[in-house]
Amino acid sequence: MSLNFLIKYSHFFISGTKITLIISLFTIIIGVTLGIVFAIMRISKNVILHSLATAYIEFIRGTPLLVQLYIIYYGLPLLGIQLPSVSIISDNFSDILAAIIALSINSSAYSAEIFRAGIQAVDKGQMEAARSLGMSYKTAMFHIILPQALKNVLPAIGNEFVSIIKESAIVSVIGIHELMFNADTVRGITFKPFSPLIISAIIYFLITFTLSKFIKIGERRLNLND
Repeated sequence: MSLNFLIKYSHFFISGTKITLIISLFTIIIGVTLGIVFAIMRISKNVILHSLATAYIEFIRGTPLLVQLYIIYYGLPLLGIQLPSVSIISDNFSDILAAIIALSINSSAYSAEIFRAGIQAVDKGQMEAARSLGMSYKTAMFHIILPQALKNVLPAIGNEFVSIIKESAIVSVIGIHELMFNADTVRGITFKPFSPLIISAIIYFLITFTLSKFIKIGERRLNLND
């Protein structure tokens, strides 16, 4: 397998990797934030909040990511919602924003279930003790329960981060020039159907492997604190 094309078309892989990382980073931040919110709503004793969170999570987890991506990409303009098209990151910034929204919505449902399990794994006596000391439910949740839940779910949430990076390849179907899209572009230019895919697979592996190592370092530090 000749890799001479790699030098000539390396900028395709570099720019594609940059877009992939940007999409993944914002998806992780937004997805985890929403996941925590929906996890708290799901364990809430408020029937309305619990029902809304449950319906949201079950619907998102029960429908394909590709369908959700198309709904956001084609549905928002039909509703009269125009995403900003400024070229801060890329010329197709509005498409990237649509992809981030779709991936974040999908990730938030899975993150919510992960955090829900982590919160419920914390001894109920922790909340009771915090409330007996005069803390409000909100203060106790964010300062006592969630830090312990985060430690419980770190391996699972790490797996979710890895999945986000890999699943980001699906946004190539709406024309975003991320890693997979650019790899296909190089395949078309060079008439090499296999080699560009191997390069993109190696790049994905390096990203996810590095992220996994950082997560394991975080786990070890948390264990040392114990």
